[in-house]
Amino acid sequence: MRSFFHLMVTFIKIGAFSFGGGYAVLALIQKEVVEVNQWIEAKEFVNIVAVAEMTPGPIAVNSSTYVGFKVYGPGMGILLTLCVVLIPFILALLVSHYFQKFKDSESLNLALAGIRPVVIGIIAAACFSIGKISIVDIHHLVFFLLALFAVVKLKIHPILVLVGAGVLGAIYYLYLFPLF
Repeated sequence: MRSFFHLMVTFIKIGAFSFGGGYAVLALIQKEVVEVNQWIEAKEFVNIVAVAEMTPGPIAVNSSTYVGFKVYGPGMGILLTLCVVLIPFILALLVSHYFQKFKDSESLNLALAGIRPVVIGIIAAACFSIGKISIVDIHHLVFFLLALFAVVKLKIHPILVLVGAGVLGAIYYLYLFPLF
């Protein structure tokens, strides 16, 4: 029962500190789910990120659903989804109610100016951490560089890059360079 409650509190905490969106929260999710509590393995976490990116919805929500389902089944998947959105939902209600009153607040704007660069650092840390797990040989590095080039230079939509990488990966690893 303690781990059941602990799982819920962990995802409430993840939801409460999800400033900056999905990518910014990846480092926190990885720290809590993989390193601290060891509910899933690091390689499986990378797969969660890939699936969460391809499915509709925020990464934190998709991740919480997956972890809950994996640890305790579908009911916990639904419960953790609710846990991760609880605090942001309450904050969104409060912000929408008081937005007009504080939208020109210099203190609020200064606080947000301090948070923005930190979010970039957190996203970079998550990218580095996932990269260490995912890029284990030259083949993975080539796939990474091709995807980066396609998104940044060619401006191809990330979903198309993911689908293309899936098709190319299946062909490459199934026919040209079998892993098994």
